[in-house]
Amino acid sequence: MTYLQKMEMKQYLSNALECIEFKLIRDRSQIDDDSISFHPEFAHQIFGENETIFGYKDLQIRLYYTSGPLNIYMGSKHTSRIDDNQSVGLKSDDIFSSISKLLTTGCYYTNIDEFLSKLDKEESFQPYGDKIFSWEIEGDDNSSRTFEIYECTIHTPGFVTYHARLQTFLLWFVDAASYIDSSDPNWMFFVCYERYTSSDGRPRYATVGYTSIYKFFGYPQHIRPRISQMLVLPPFQGMGIGAKFVETVYNRFKGDPTVIDITVEDPSDDFRRVRNFVDAKLCLDLPEFAPDRLKAGFSKEMIKAAKTAWKINAKQCRIIYEILRLNATNVNQPNEYRDYRLCVKQRLNVAYHKQKEDLKKMEKKGVDITAASAMLPSTEEHIEQLKAEYEVQEKEYMRIIERLKMEQ
Repeated sequence: MTYLQKMEMKQYLSNALECIEFKLIRDRSQIDDDSISFHPEFAHQIFGENETIFGYKDLQIRLYYTSGPLNIYMGSKHTSRIDDNQSVGLKSDDIFSSISKLLTTGCYYTNIDEFLSKLDKEESFQPYGDKIFSWEIEGDDNSSRTFEIYECTIHTPGFVTYHARLQTFLLWFVDAASYIDSSDPNWMFFVCYERYTSSDGRPRYATVGYTSIYKFFGYPQHIRPRISQMLVLPPFQGMGIGAKFVETVYNRFKGDPTVIDITVEDPSDDFRRVRNFVDAKLCLDLPEFAPDRLKAGFSKEMIKAAKTAWKINAKQCRIIYEILRLNATNVNQPNEYRDYRLCVKQRLNVAYHKQKEDLKKMEKKGVDITAASAMLPSTEEHIEQLKAEYEVQEKEYMRIIERLKMEQ
């Protein structure tokens, strides 16, 4: 292929993250409203590691959802296609085939008029399940927005079909996400909607996001709910809705004697921050986390209190202790601040000391540990690594503390 041909081929490459457009549509006027559009964060599970689509010039892909029941329209347009150039001998990617694999059969439209006919029936949509929490967010213009969270299971009438549409967002907005087996009765779901008033004065509901919980068995007759997936759709991010989801999960299970503790499956950094904030907020007023007790050190009483009140496990409780102790520490008082740093570094040091102890045990058994020892950093290197780890941790904790202060 000549240089000119290669340059020509580049015109037929499209970045999937840029050419795919999502919209959550509440009425017909929003079809052409570009201000409500948003783009995917990931596309590698659909279009490969490079997240590119080959074979089209000026490609635009439209994935429109009715805001309540999430009926889907999929359409595309382009100025030219590689298949039209027979001399090249290349084929364009089958866009519809790649995307339709994500969509449950029969739950999307390729005809915009059919999609709009569904949109016209949006007013009849009602949330699935039972409402368990609601709150309002005040706007800068003295207006308010109302949000409601509903609890559902696979037995909730109509929910499984709705969930099939809802989870199509996952692969676009959650890295390494996968679909769940929605026939498993151990799944439960919390779905958030915005309750708004339409132009005709009627109350309507728009889908905001959801979290899925799996109820694992805990011997002998207990359960250990695990937060598996959480998604807040882009138009609603930055509004504290993720934190409301986590609080709702805790409030749902805190009084259940069969629940041992609440865990999280492979949390992302963003989710970890949200969880740490919520847990710190919930434990802040527990007597066991009073400033004088925090400065006295991590205790079994703290573990028991966090688990009894909020089903927080011991490992997570330690993180919350460090956050709240930093909040209670006068960093301008050298001894007090030094004691805090040492307490955090002690935890960060556990893995390194375990490696060293394991090597000593192997050496006593006659195992040659030369190669394994060479993999460990020197004392000087380890001190620098520990210092860097601590600084990252403290910076993260300070972000959470600032948010706690804003809510007080």
